[in-house]
Amino acid sequence: MRALYRKYRPTKLADVIGQDQVTKSLNDSLKQRKLNHAYVFAGPRGTGKTSVARIFAHAVNDFEYQLEDDYLDIIEIDAASNNGVDNIRELREKAIIAPTKGVYKVYIIDEAHMLTKSAANALLKLLEEPPAHVIFVMATTELDKIPVTILSRTQVYNFSLAEPEVMLQHLAKIAKKEQIQIDEDGLRVVVKRGGGSFRDSLSLLDQVATLTDDKITAETLEKALGVPSQEKIKSLLANYKSGDTDATQQDFKSLISSGIRPENIASELLSEVIAHPEPETLSLLRSLPGVTAPFAEAKLLLALLEDHLRSPASPRAKTSIAKTNPAPEPVVPPKTAPTRATGTVESAGVMENAQDAGNTESTGIKATDNNPSETNTDEITSADFKWLDFVAKVNLASASTAKPLEKSSYELKNGTLHIYPDNNFSARILQAAKHGAILRQALGKSYGLKVHDADAISQPKDETVAKISAIMGNVKEIDDVVPF
Repeated sequence: MRALYRKYRPTKLADVIGQDQVTKSLNDSLKQRKLNHAYVFAGPRGTGKTSVARIFAHAVNDFEYQLEDDYLDIIEIDAASNNGVDNIRELREKAIIAPTKGVYKVYIIDEAHMLTKSAANALLKLLEEPPAHVIFVMATTELDKIPVTILSRTQVYNFSLAEPEVMLQHLAKIAKKEQIQIDEDGLRVVVKRGGGSFRDSLSLLDQVATLTDDKITAETLEKALGVPSQEKIKSLLANYKSGDTDATQQDFKSLISSGIRPENIASELLSEVIAHPEPETLSLLRSLPGVTAPFAEAKLLLALLEDHLRSPASPRAKTSIAKTNPAPEPVVPPKTAPTRATGTVESAGVMENAQDAGNTESTGIKATDNNPSETNTDEITSADFKWLDFVAKVNLASASTAKPLEKSSYELKNGTLHIYPDNNFSARILQAAKHGAILRQALGKSYGLKVHDADAISQPKDETVAKISAIMGNVKEIDDVVPF
């Protein structure tokens, strides 16, 4: 029994689904007999490039197309395994020979981007002066890897992934013909998992057809494929947006305990965020792509909870305690125990982390007498200062100046920004006159600036990691190395 994707492979341009812009143009050239000597069919996998190439190769010669036929004048070459210059030289020698039955010899080169540079140069020679009876059709999933010199001598057709509704109707017709009992919601799961690829979608439908004798539902498919339901994904994102870490953690545990792989949860979350982007969820785009083995479960939990644990003052950072207990009155810190925050700049984004520091002896900051009114003034000034904006301004002016800030800590005290680099090399960079000028310009005239030596204050353990470790079962840091 043939697989569905082979059984329902189109044999006429009129049967091709979802590529109207390509099939119409090719039909017009066939009717007018205005044929080019070389074509490139580019697009994602499973969108019909090779199928259309075969249909076109038969049509230019007026051959009747049967899926299992074998015409000597239609030659298919897999460039992934025949990508050397010797293969192309052999092709050139044979291309000169006239066709045996048809008007044209049609060479279909699949995965054309896999040709080596020398092979592509050899093919270019043939494209520059092609025999009148030869037509090349090159299929590729990576158009950018085809040399421009070749593209300039071809007609390029772009194939696109199928729209969900187009794919849904196509699968529904096939399911009916094959007597596959599956409801519309179940088909929508297949469509989503197929990702717009006809081949992948039909292969998946073929796979799920034997799951049960009863009607196949979305719930059946989600369990069989190990993917979370849309309701659970939406619930998880809703709790993430609201900052309810307890509910977020509960959703997370429920999904993991049901046997769904963390990578699949992350993939579904990414799809949902991209499909419905919101300011509160865009930060997930930084961390979810990295949810892979090893420690995929821990990475996913870290992605979901990190922002909340790092920024307890954030509107999203609400826990069950925060919801039931009123916020405590602000306490004026003693002059020997200043509070500072650790700002971390990451490659794809920036986050802030508030932590308590040690006393003035360890910081090297000269203690000053503070009265309550002065402290309140400082708090207002600190609220106005945004570390993230400061780092962004520095980065715009000089990436080399911003780099040492990635692991630096900071403290805003009495109108002066104190920066604590994590090592002496970074400290020397930031203390240099050139970089200091950039820091002051980004900081503005409202604040003073002091860059300390690396040993001015000890770097505390990452409080966020400690909290995540507690959730994961008290995973311990060893020599500052965290296992996720």
